Amino acid sequence: MTPFPVRAMSTKEAHPLVRLESVALIAIGGFAGSNLRYFTGSLLPGLQGTLLVNALGSFALGFILYETIYSGVLANETRAVVSTGFLSSFTTYSTFALQSAQAAPVWLILNVIANYALGFTGVLVGRSLARRVDQRWS
Repeated sequence: MTPFPVRAMSTKEAHPLVRLESVALIAIGGFAGSNLRYFTGSLLPGLQGTLLVNALGSFALGFILYETIYSGVLANETRAVVSTGFLSSFTTYSTFALQSAQAAPVWLILNVIANYALGFTGVLVGRSLARRVDQRWS
């Protein structure tokens, strides 16, 4: 059971064009996310850039997923484009792992702590913002 009420449309229910539209929208989100990730990495290379995108992505994903629980104003398609498309391409666990492994031991430890601390904090701040938005809309 998922921690939030999301009604996924099965492939048997959806018309093939609807599924194709969803795939195309997620691909567009992925294109935008990966390009923003590349741009961010060119402005802030290395551990700092990866930390920034992962913290921002955690915040955004926390907001999107908790918005589903609290108010559900965003359409399922919007959530899919932003979370599965954009944020999945914008954030990067593999780069975080690689850069951490290549860093000096002290930086490795600090980077791991910073990524997890800011990641969890981002989710909690996103959740708090989703609650405030829900209270304002209610």
